[in-house]
Amino acid sequence: MTTRYFAADPSELRLSVSAVVRRAERGHEILLMKRSDNAHWGLPGGYVEPGESVVAATQREVREETGFEIALGRLVGVYSDPHTQVIEYDGSARVHAVNLCFDAVAGASGEPTTPDEVLEVGFFGTDTLPQPFVPIHEIRVVDAMSGEASARVR
Repeated sequence: MTTRYFAADPSELRLSVSAVVRRAERGHEILLMKRSDNAHWGLPGGYVEPGESVVAATQREVREETGFEIALGRLVGVYSDPHTQVIEYDGSARVHAVNLCFDAVAGASGEPTTPDEVLEVGFFGTDTLPQPFVPIHEIRVVDAMSGEASARVR
């Protein structure tokens, strides 16, 4: 599976969630995963399933991809700009992903349950993000680390 960012002409709209998971509250190290579809580092997250709340979806996605339980915090932002939020999968499906990104603190760790989606997991300083980094996740990290109390809408 290949993923391409900044695609155009979406064929579907989906709600997604992501989390900027810190090792400790107000910490500057965040939990990242290296995606198996394109070897980019990025935030854990994914699509909300029918009948699932955004809170449950965020907790599930982080647990599945990284093995970590999380304490969900504030809403960092809502990301919906079609110039940045259309993702192409395998050269065919183009999804306009409306993303809700949350701040979170890492809790107990276990084993990821979707190892086919993730090559590596680790905590990294926000000033030294590993490369290549998912380009549509960079603004979410900046927004999360800004210290602003209100959510950004982009």
